[in-house]
Amino acid sequence: MIPYGRQQIEQSDIDAVVATLKSDWLTSGPRVEEFEKQFAEFVGASHAVAVNSGTAALHLATMVAELGPGDRLLTSPITFLASANCAAYVGATPDFVDIDRASRNLCPRALEAAWQPDTKAVVAVDFAGQPCDIQGISEVARPRGAIVIEDACHGIGSAIRKDGKAVRSGGHDWADITTFSFHPVKTMTTGEGGMLVTNDEELAKKAYILRNHGMTREASEFTGLGSGGAQFQPGPWYYEMHELGFNYRITDLQCALGISQLSRLPQFIKRRQEIVAAYNEAFHNLEFLHPPALSSHVEPELISWHLYSVEIDFELLGITRAEFMTEMRENGIGTQVHYIPIYLQPYYRQNYGYSPGKCPEAEAYYGRALSLPLYAAMTDSDVQTVIDTVRSMCQRRSS
Repeated sequence: MIPYGRQQIEQSDIDAVVATLKSDWLTSGPRVEEFEKQFAEFVGASHAVAVNSGTAALHLATMVAELGPGDRLLTSPITFLASANCAAYVGATPDFVDIDRASRNLCPRALEAAWQPDTKAVVAVDFAGQPCDIQGISEVARPRGAIVIEDACHGIGSAIRKDGKAVRSGGHDWADITTFSFHPVKTMTTGEGGMLVTNDEELAKKAYILRNHGMTREASEFTGLGSGGAQFQPGPWYYEMHELGFNYRITDLQCALGISQLSRLPQFIKRRQEIVAAYNEAFHNLEFLHPPALSSHVEPELISWHLYSVEIDFELLGITRAEFMTEMRENGIGTQVHYIPIYLQPYYRQNYGYSPGKCPEAEAYYGRALSLPLYAAMTDSDVQTVIDTVRSMCQRRSS
């Protein structure tokens, strides 16, 4: 079976995890700090805060941005639930902006049209790994006093040009915070895990504290308060909690794997680019299938592809998407759909009153979307199997 996505684990990854198992640290220890340091250097950020999932990174981003009831967060409907749920977690209102059909990313012009006075943040998603127009989004949001969060969970290692230089997601100043995911189907993995990066020292400090129950070992003006034998005095054991935080810590075991994977990330990116190029060449002349298009601000060699999501005119092919996926599976190929527009989910319709028609471009894309297998461990034979099967199905049904 060729799945739509999966991790690539080599002996060096296993050795790194085993070495950590034999060390004095299993949970948060030196491997966490080393992974944060190396990842920050890789993307070009000043600070990196490792957490146990990309969802946790997004939640912390909304918390350090101090979003809450009465605030609105705008994001794309074509993304995983977490990109919007992070607003609901803090009591803010998640809202949605239509996509640009070329990139499937949030459209800056639609963002400006959808802006409301209570908008305090934007989560800009790098769908499938293609960088969003973060400069255009920032130029809409920043003058209006909103914080910009780049959700680069799909785009680990993707880059754009700034002043003639390639700058990775997380390494530019158009976003206040950038988040990443290391789920197994992503470009690199820690099993489960995520990262929040920022160039703002205060935002990073807040995130460090909130990922660990809101605790700090630094004494404050509360030191010494108390009565009887319960004096609040500092000592080797001492800690204080000033905010309600979470157990979003990541382990040394996960970060040992992350460090090993990070060393091969450029190889993973290159292999994914090769597969995308092979798919594009094979599918560009199919009448009923449209490969992913590129926005004018991105360059193919700078994209770290996470998904290969095509658009298929199933109606003209005379087959439903479910039937197409079933036939692909019968041929040993897994596929997936990314994504159902979030605002069409029952929770969002019931709690926020959203309904079909809110984002027409997103809904049109969803009706034709299908993700084909894409992962670094795919062999040339795997890629050719996918190509031959898709072309055969499209040509047979269109003849």
